[in-house]
Amino acid sequence: MAGDEEYYGKNGEPKKYDPTFKGPIQNRGCTDILCCILFFLAILAYIAVGILAWTQGDPRKVIYPTDSRGQFCGHAGTPLENKPLLFYFNIMKCASPMVLLEFQCPTTQMCVEKCPDKFMTLVKAYSNKNDFDYYKNFCQEGVTNTMGVPQILQLKLCPAMLIPSTAFTRRCFPALGQKGGVITVGNNSKFDDGTGNMRDAKDLVDGVKNATVVIEARQVVMKIFEDYTRSWYWILIGLVIATLTSLLFIVLLRFLAAIMVWIMIVLVILVIGYGIFHCYMEYAALKEAPGANVTLQDLGFQTDFAVYLQIQQTWLAFMIILAIVEVIIILLLIFLRKRILISIALIKEASRAVGHIMSSLFYPLFTFLLLTIVIAYWAVTAVFLSTSNEAVYKVFNESVCDYSRTNCDPANYSSSDMKKQCPDSQCLFAFYGGETLYHKYLIGLQFYNVFLFFWCANFVTALGQMTLAGAFASYYWAFVKPDDMPTCPLFSSLGRSLRYHTGTLAFGSLILSIIQIIRVLLEYLDHKLKVAQNKFAKFLLCCLKCCFWCLEKFVKFLNRNAYIMVAIYGKNFCTSARDAFFLLMRNMIRVAVLDKVTDFLLFLGKLLIVGLVGVFAFFFFSGRVKAFENTAPSLHYYWVPILTVVVGSYFIAHGFFSVYAMCVDTLFLCFLEDLERNDGSPERPYLMPESLRKILNKKNKSQPAQ
Repeated sequence: MAGDEEYYGKNGEPKKYDPTFKGPIQNRGCTDILCCILFFLAILAYIAVGILAWTQGDPRKVIYPTDSRGQFCGHAGTPLENKPLLFYFNIMKCASPMVLLEFQCPTTQMCVEKCPDKFMTLVKAYSNKNDFDYYKNFCQEGVTNTMGVPQILQLKLCPAMLIPSTAFTRRCFPALGQKGGVITVGNNSKFDDGTGNMRDAKDLVDGVKNATVVIEARQVVMKIFEDYTRSWYWILIGLVIATLTSLLFIVLLRFLAAIMVWIMIVLVILVIGYGIFHCYMEYAALKEAPGANVTLQDLGFQTDFAVYLQIQQTWLAFMIILAIVEVIIILLLIFLRKRILISIALIKEASRAVGHIMSSLFYPLFTFLLLTIVIAYWAVTAVFLSTSNEAVYKVFNESVCDYSRTNCDPANYSSSDMKKQCPDSQCLFAFYGGETLYHKYLIGLQFYNVFLFFWCANFVTALGQMTLAGAFASYYWAFVKPDDMPTCPLFSSLGRSLRYHTGTLAFGSLILSIIQIIRVLLEYLDHKLKVAQNKFAKFLLCCLKCCFWCLEKFVKFLNRNAYIMVAIYGKNFCTSARDAFFLLMRNMIRVAVLDKVTDFLLFLGKLLIVGLVGVFAFFFFSGRVKAFENTAPSLHYYWVPILTVVVGSYFIAHGFFSVYAMCVDTLFLCFLEDLERNDGSPERPYLMPESLRKILNKKNKSQPAQ
């Protein structure tokens, strides 16, 4: 007895029997009011930041290429509307290492209607009127037939030469080819650079590489975008199939919980087993294929991801990963086989609760809508903030110059002292920036945008958890189900959460958001320190990342249970978190085994739905099945729709099963309180279902005969 008192003293007092307690308290007051006020002020400031960004930003800066004057090529309603392509006067200057740092070639850039399709120098074109008229399409304004070649080149009004080019991501790049292993341009291995010197075509390669280093990823993005435009309706069909499969699984779980759990376990093992078998068959098929033994390290990064599927090591890696997952699942099932029976009973009761509150299955759609609004607002604000800088012009030069890379004004640069001291320099558009008060605090505004995104997203998630917890708690504590339940338990719980506990939701989500923003900063520091050689700093950073990851998981777990206690008793966040923590600590063995086994079984359900839909999507989009060869769309990367369907299926399954998970967690806490409040006597009967009472050897004693 003394031991029990000492144990309960450390972990709080157990709940006492209260004959007036009938579930979630109706007579409650507002909690954590200060945090509620702070949250609303932060939202108002967030709206102000969005309005400021929308008035200052210009998304065209990330869509259209920009010439040396900061004008947008091809933008409708501007003088350059019919000139959508960007032309470089001297592409070889893009070979400078500074391009990789400043993302700007130190050469004049102008918008043109089409790329040059013939090779000529200014000297040769000047002697022929028709050629010179064609050449002037690639010159700046102000070039006349009366001007001499030296004057034109001195004023940098025209390029010294034109090279046959092709348009790539709205930019003109030399049309390089290869003949007999030699790099060519315009079918020639050498070209005149406009100054009388003959250059090798391979000299253009470095310039083209550096000019495209920033936009190589854009080519992949464009191909992925094209794949989406060709397969979007099939992706939607796949997601609809995932939704119907999840809904069917939930309905079957309602009536056949035990059978469905065992079927789910067996099917998950079979689906992963088939994945291992398929990977082995692909691995064996590539055994004799030439070049298939190349390692992933030797292959490096390739924009055509289908290349990776042509080497053995890729399939070997997939096979090993799936085999490890299979072994872990089988071992867990062997060691936890006795606890699975208790978990099945808990899932059965959760199925009954969901059956009485069917509207709870559709609540994730409301959460998804709110999260979509939050994500959209954050993304649009981020784009407008990142494009709200002003055009910054810098001095670009070929020879030594004291003013190199300093700011300049293109309007009067030709008569400035900088031009006089550096005659061969130019004042070109460099990037978007600014030195006003707004631009100085732009990074701070971006940081605030990210922080409020975390806060609002966590708030929406917390609102869903508290709403569902209140609804399912009203089911558990109802003595006669469903007669003693509220008419609309879900909407009643949502109303209580918003009316009384907005501050509590904001408080819990604020704590989680602070931890998440610290993790973002640690990832940023880790990215910056990758080139550093300080091993101690890397080790310390790694430890901090690990600690904050664990802290985030713990806070999420604590918040979730705190919201359940708030939904039931209507107390503030700190009191509810303490009560939930002590309640779980007093039942540590049950928490560590029973609750986590149930979560594991629900995870297997999500894994099964994702696996079934993913296998179907793989055979359809890859064209491995002859019946789908003519139906499946032609794609650059068939893994794009497959991955989209798989990820989307997981989120859909997670949305449905999150209701079950919240139901199980709520019923579990109520179940623990039921054990403390009641003893099974006629005056204090257990409210837990009979199936759980049998497994736990608990029973309600009958009334004594009169």
